[in-house]
Amino acid sequence: MTMLTINGKSIDVTADADTPLLWIIREHLKLTGTKFGCGIAQCGACTVHIDGEPVRSCSVLLSSVAGKAITTIEGLSSDSSHPLQKAWIAEQVPQCGYCQSGQIMQAAALLKKNPKPTREQIVQHMDGNICRCGTYSRIIAAIQSVAGA
Repeated sequence: MTMLTINGKSIDVTADADTPLLWIIREHLKLTGTKFGCGIAQCGACTVHIDGEPVRSCSVLLSSVAGKAITTIEGLSSDSSHPLQKAWIAEQVPQCGYCQSGQIMQAAALLKKNPKPTREQIVQHMDGNICRCGTYSRIIAAIQSVAGA
């Protein structure tokens, strides 16, 4: 059994130590906002925060996260009131929506460290989070709107 802190709650998880965190989040805890995209940490759909840092949960093993604070998209806001979530809607970012939780989690980490990033800093930080629909200009606009608020 492994003790995890997810979205501020302590949870005991019974699973193999080499189980990817993504499957613990989705299958064991039924927090389905975090998505499976590629399984090789290349697309960003599974991005969560571990101790405040954005990581690809498909490549993080359960054994490596005991005692660390994990935040999923569900933990960012209980009622979708986080400024980025509001900006995503205002800027009409989602099309298929599949990558959006990972995009938002990546953006939230940036804004926590740098509340007023330049466009270049946004692009650099978001590089590697893939949007199959190509809404990159709207993603940047949403982040800029929060940074400018």
